[in-house]
Amino acid sequence: MSISRVSLVKGWLYLGITSLVLAGMLSIILVFSRTPYIQNIFPLIKDFRVALVVHVDLSVLIWFVAFAGVLWSVYGGERLLRVGVVSLIFSALGTLIVALSPFLGASHPLINNYVPVLNDRVFLVGIALFLLGFFILSLRSLIVIRVEGAFKSLDAALHLGLKLAAVIGLMSILEIVYTYFKIPVNLAETRYYEILFWGGGHTLQFMHTLLMLIAWVLLAVESGIDFHKSSPWVFATLFLALFAGSLGGPYIFATTSVETVEFRQAFTELMEWGVGYSVVVLALIIVYSLIKSKGGTDSKHIRAALISSIFLFGAGGTIGYLISGVNVTIPAHYHGAIVGVTLAYMGLVYMYLPRLGFSRVPAKLGAIQAYLYGIGQFIHITGLAWAGGYNVQRKVTGVEQGLDTIKKIASMSLMGIGGVLAVVSGFLFLYVTIKALGSKGTSVI
Repeated sequence: MSISRVSLVKGWLYLGITSLVLAGMLSIILVFSRTPYIQNIFPLIKDFRVALVVHVDLSVLIWFVAFAGVLWSVYGGERLLRVGVVSLIFSALGTLIVALSPFLGASHPLINNYVPVLNDRVFLVGIALFLLGFFILSLRSLIVIRVEGAFKSLDAALHLGLKLAAVIGLMSILEIVYTYFKIPVNLAETRYYEILFWGGGHTLQFMHTLLMLIAWVLLAVESGIDFHKSSPWVFATLFLALFAGSLGGPYIFATTSVETVEFRQAFTELMEWGVGYSVVVLALIIVYSLIKSKGGTDSKHIRAALISSIFLFGAGGTIGYLISGVNVTIPAHYHGAIVGVTLAYMGLVYMYLPRLGFSRVPAKLGAIQAYLYGIGQFIHITGLAWAGGYNVQRKVTGVEQGLDTIKKIASMSLMGIGGVLAVVSGFLFLYVTIKALGSKGTSVI
């Protein structure tokens, strides 16, 4: 990798870490404003919904896409580097506007799924610029990532997976644009944005999941796992199977109207049936390989991130089958899945830092951080799932939660304890990462 490509990789890494720093600050407001007793004295509770919108977009949409930019830039070769820089500039500018929008007067929070919004022009301009950068990033990646002999070598299988992920990214943006032109304009604003991002948002989850699987393979190899020579075709097949599921999106758009119940239900069922198989198979392969292998002390932080990622993603998926009604079981489900992806990317940050010329994160400290983050998030989603069993409502705070029984208070207190542990370990990740970014190593990819 030449220094020019290294610079592009670093740019996307800086964007991702910056988005996490900003999201982490907002997460303090979110955890405290839903924790019993603390919620009554926390002074910023009135900003809960605004903070929630910006936090979700920074910690999920922007962080995930930024790390997609890291992976695609690592494997993307030297072609069209200026196009890559343009995509990064648009994405960074959009991120800056989104983060600053509450301080520029943006309000009117709408807690719709996938891309919640502040229904103000400044925020919407920021999101539009970021999505434009994402579109350019995906298009460049589709063009420059080469695939040769995907079933013959592990590296080629990874190239195939990354190229397929770029296709899914393009599909998701095009589906959002298509929805924009097809959606009735006279809808209530919350329903409007719910529909706008429903189809493309679901498709985007296929991209995130595929990139997480690729991250699992990379982390497994870095952890000392020597996959059997027959594994490349297994990985390529799993990547193709997940990609095939994403193709249900265009079919749904072609056969239903975007404002209908059938459209909404079809994408829900697509996620239920189109994602899990590849994830389960690859998770079993890696878990079996982890049990059979002995990781070195230098890679214990990589292994910790991998194990925690698989466990949290699996926990989130399992909780999904417990959903009944509209309550906090729903965020318990998707928090588990989101954290699974985040932990995989945390592991890749630890892996790539020394390869990009920065210092290495201490393996023991990195492992402690990954396990604490995983444990904290597991406690957090367990509390939410428990509270969901008592029909505690989602997207509300304070007295609106109706915590009028000991069981409801206990479950949401458990959520708060896990949330605090996750926030602390999340800041530990940012601390060790930023410290590593501030010092130089000797190795460059």
